[in-house]
Amino acid sequence: MTTVSQSRRARARRTSRPSGDEREQAILATLERLLQERPLADISVDELAKGAGLSRPAFYFYFPSKDAVLVALVEQVINEADRNADEAMGGTDPAVEPHGVWQAINALFRTFGAHRAVTLAGAAARPNNADIQELWSRFMQKWIDHTAASIQAERDRGAAPDTIPAADLAVSLNLMNERTMLAAFAAEQPAVSTERLVDTLAHIWVTSIYGEPPAARP
Repeated sequence: MTTVSQSRRARARRTSRPSGDEREQAILATLERLLQERPLADISVDELAKGAGLSRPAFYFYFPSKDAVLVALVEQVINEADRNADEAMGGTDPAVEPHGVWQAINALFRTFGAHRAVTLAGAAARPNNADIQELWSRFMQKWIDHTAASIQAERDRGAAPDTIPAADLAVSLNLMNERTMLAAFAAEQPAVSTERLVDTLAHIWVTSIYGEPPAARP
């Protein structure tokens, strides 16, 4: 009887052990929590390992460095933002609809804002981190391409005026989103308030796409 009971307890201990994916997520969660308190440069591998319930050597089984943890965390947040924006727009059909623009910008702002510390750490690391550069560039290019196709579709059906090149307008609008959101997340001055940010960006998008250019001065 004792042997059976001990065997059951042993199996229970084995099945309750965290999986590799769970340990990896624990490391990511630890970094996100610590980034809310201080910059990446002030966070050690020992802290990440301890927060995930691992030894320092065990940490290196999952990540080669704390920079690699940041890359994985940034990728996770970008993927979440991408999914949420897709869902907010109901897919990525080449069409522009004012409320859809607002919904997509709001989804991006809410998602990156929910992971503010990761967003700011990723932005700070991006100039010197090729992996984060690639992740962000791919994310931005997807939405720039979609925006350009949407603008051109509206022009082709006569709903929007044919002004500056659609690709240039798409790049400018998406970069405006990025810079405006980062300024708000970092509490920079000047910055658009978080309460008015989505409405402000959506207004600029819609008026830029559908508005006529000012008449040339004589």
